[in-house]
Amino acid sequence: MYACDRSMVPTSSGALVIGGAVPGLAAEVPRSIAGFTLGRPIESVAGRVIMETALPVRYMENLHEVEILQTQGFKSGLIAYGTCREPRSILRIKLKYEDGRIEFFEELLRQFKSRFGDPAEYQGDPFRVFISWKWSFSDAHANRISLTLQHNAQDEEEKIGNAVKLTLHNRLEEDLRCFQEERADRRAALRQRIAPAGRSDAAAWERFVPN
Repeated sequence: MYACDRSMVPTSSGALVIGGAVPGLAAEVPRSIAGFTLGRPIESVAGRVIMETALPVRYMENLHEVEILQTQGFKSGLIAYGTCREPRSILRIKLKYEDGRIEFFEELLRQFKSRFGDPAEYQGDPFRVFISWKWSFSDAHANRISLTLQHNAQDEEEKIGNAVKLTLHNRLEEDLRCFQEERADRRAALRQRIAPAGRSDAAAWERFVPN
């Protein structure tokens, strides 16, 4: 896991990286929570999600997200799966805990540290209105996985309460790249279509001038 001193170094994005916490091979790499597992087909949890709610993720349309059914200990959740290079594979899990108290968050943080070591990065705000800790992992197959634990007291841009997120980054990026390449190919093919030729006389200038 991480060898970590307690110093923090700010990044260009404003996040704080804990000095010495370097992503690498961990004794235990998280892939699952509440029965949802990264890399598994979405069909493996068909009885626990509402497939009719599937929608493309804004600005990342290669991913489709579905809502989870009622799950003990969780208020809500979204499971995202790929549609191109990783068709139907679960690539991101976002769950909101039923208990939104700061005391519950602090106990969760202790439990996470006990299992995975110190987080690699602090992504929350300096006033701790929005608290977000991120762990980064690599497994023996060179998969890059991140784990994020959040507590939000009043930031309206984030969900209020406590939430957890697991992301399979390298396969998500591969799926997005595949989607973008296919979309570019479709657009290129559409541009090859030629509109019908207009009149060849002087009146043809009319199509260039507003009227």
